[in-house]
Amino acid sequence: MRGLTTTLLLAALLTLLSACAAPTGGTDLRTASDMTEADRRARLRLELASGYFSRGQPETALDEVKQAIAARPDIAEAYALRGLIYASLNQPALADESFQRALQLEPNNADTLHNYGWYLCQLRRWDEAFARFDAAIAQPQYRDAARSLLAKGLCEARAGRVAAAERTLTRSYEIDPGNPGTAFNLAEVLYGLGEYERARFYLRRLNEQPATSNAQTLWLAARVEQRLGNTAGVRRFGDELRQRFPQSAEALRFEQGRFDG
Repeated sequence: MRGLTTTLLLAALLTLLSACAAPTGGTDLRTASDMTEADRRARLRLELASGYFSRGQPETALDEVKQAIAARPDIAEAYALRGLIYASLNQPALADESFQRALQLEPNNADTLHNYGWYLCQLRRWDEAFARFDAAIAQPQYRDAARSLLAKGLCEARAGRVAAAERTLTRSYEIDPGNPGTAFNLAEVLYGLGEYERARFYLRRLNEQPATSNAQTLWLAARVEQRLGNTAGVRRFGDELRQRFPQSAEALRFEQGRFDG
């Protein structure tokens, strides 16, 4: 599961190109001609902030977010992005306040609920994290339920709730079977539960394709085969691991026979 925290955090960036302000009333949709100068400044600053953050420049992104909030203090997206930035800067109190402010403005924003849930997971505030993920998944028309289920499953596994993680990751896989991260983490959880045949199923699909096969998937496959007593399978995956990823930590573990390490 290592290396996924940053990936999920950046993948969870809000869609900041959407309109920054909600309709002021009535049934008419707000369009570009309705935007005030403050709206335009806020939108521009948010777009810049998102770009800087995705390029690994959180301090510059934070400055742009501050200017967006100064222009329009009621934009939930700005506070949600500020929460992500403060989280990346290891400022937990400020990140927490930012996420909560975003949810005060838009309580049902699934992206913010997801991002806050993942942040709470990093702080080991398990039950609060699960509640945010569940709230995101429950939102009507939410198109990224598989993503939130994956994050919740990873969080449950970290919390030691392995059986719950298996159920959650299975749900995520059913929605999005093409996600290699879901398949791998589900296989890893199944390995921990001793369900080696099921783990083998998901790993086989990953290792059949070079694009989804890597040192981690090959090493886990070798460990599964070792548990199943399949010496030929262990050798096959081990040989491929050493040939393709000879400098990897997984190849070293295979050489040393550290199947449980």
